[in-house]
Amino acid sequence: MRILIFGATGMVGHGVLRECLRAPDVQYVQTVGRTPTGQLDPRLYELVHRDFTDYRSIEGSLRGFDACFFCLGISSVGMSEADYTRITYDYTMAAAQTLARLNPRMTFVFVSGASTDSTELGRTMWARVKGRAENALQRLPFKAVYLMRPGVIQPLHGIRSKTWIYRAAYALLTPLLTPLRMLLPNYVLSTQDIGLAMLTLAREGAPHAVLETRDIRALSRHAAQPAVA
Repeated sequence: MRILIFGATGMVGHGVLRECLRAPDVQYVQTVGRTPTGQLDPRLYELVHRDFTDYRSIEGSLRGFDACFFCLGISSVGMSEADYTRITYDYTMAAAQTLARLNPRMTFVFVSGASTDSTELGRTMWARVKGRAENALQRLPFKAVYLMRPGVIQPLHGIRSKTWIYRAAYALLTPLLTPLRMLLPNYVLSTQDIGLAMLTLAREGAPHAVLETRDIRALSRHAAQPAVA
């Protein structure tokens, strides 16, 4: 498979990239971001691109992919609805519309969030905006679109959040997250779970477009993964 990843320098995207580079059936991974991840692998190419609203200058590098894992996102804490919409909706749709035109047989996987508001009418700002993005993505002519709605995410393998408030929370919760993930598997996932689930979606798809935490966990368990450290 040839995989395209947006947001690979973030916590979730970093975890997804790790699992892609460990998968024996992934021949090529390309990241798109403002900065490179700094990882070295012969199958990895990092495309630095500054303008997430316009991809015309790099369209030649966005063709021929089997799947896109869109992990680009930001916390809504302290943000206006307009600014949050620009990153969560506008950036997503600019990339997705371009990719749907260039790769009509692509599987597009979007990292949304638990409690996303599909009606777009609720009181919670971030949930409305995420819901609007989800709805718009499902109207695009991809082979398939999957919307992942994880809740609490535990970073593994030295991965850290880029958001300071999340880093502070993880510093306090780290001793509890592993037992909580075991006790509450339908509420807590790891970055590895999400990466493995995305690979399963790229390989085989899933019966439903909207994937809640329990669905993501089931997909991750189904993924075939080599025993590599």
